[in-house]
Amino acid sequence: MAATTGSDNFLPSISIVTPSFNQAEFIERTLDSVLSQSYPNLEYIVVDGGSTDGSVEIIRKYEKHLAWWVSEPDRGQAHAINKGLMRATGDWVGWQNSDDIYLSGALQLAAQTMSRQPARGVVAGGLNMIDSSGRLLRELRYVTPTWRSMRAEGMVIANQSSWWRRELHQAVGLLDESLVCSFDYDWFLRLLRHTKAAYIDRALGGLRMHAATKTVTLAPQHAREYQSVIERWGRPSMLERRYFQIRRALKTIINGHPGYVMRGARDRWRR
Repeated sequence: MAATTGSDNFLPSISIVTPSFNQAEFIERTLDSVLSQSYPNLEYIVVDGGSTDGSVEIIRKYEKHLAWWVSEPDRGQAHAINKGLMRATGDWVGWQNSDDIYLSGALQLAAQTMSRQPARGVVAGGLNMIDSSGRLLRELRYVTPTWRSMRAEGMVIANQSSWWRRELHQAVGLLDESLVCSFDYDWFLRLLRHTKAAYIDRALGGLRMHAATKTVTLAPQHAREYQSVIERWGRPSMLERRYFQIRRALKTIINGHPGYVMRGARDRWRR
């Protein structure tokens, strides 16, 4: 499942899983963002939880481009993703939510990094926060994430612009289905406990902000789960948090983005 292209000797196969439930307003844009990558070794899996809002009809329009899809009741988003991951056969895997998107060229850039840095088990990029129409709200720049930096700072990585080696499932298992909101945080902590990451200093995905996101509708539960994940791994000290915040700021400046750091500092001062 490999292809030769340009100066790259190897492009790995990548499996993308999209969990879906009643996101008819956005899911077509998600599907398009994955398939328009025109990545030669793409396996695309869609797991719908039994939508009743027209999502299934949209998915069916794309079924000839999908490796597998299903629409049936499930136990939530993490369960839907796990169902897709168990079907995945790619060298690398990731998931893209049914209201979020990949930006142009994301898979090609990720694949080049996967091939050039074979010792890294996670590849991550930056992220754009977008509104319901796709307009840019805010740019999020990260640096190379580690287990320690995630434990200290929280989600300094995003599933919308990250992928990992599928073989890592042998060591870390699958997503924790007992978590409704913070399974992504727990998941990337588990991954980075077992492997190192490579970072691409460019926005590769779009996180769509709208009124129906779980961050909005389940905010109290999100906060509780986040704290429970922190407790699992051991609460970092204030010194650790400050250290990694300063580290990220300095690395971002070194990467050529002092204005981004200054804007962030100004916004925190105003708050």
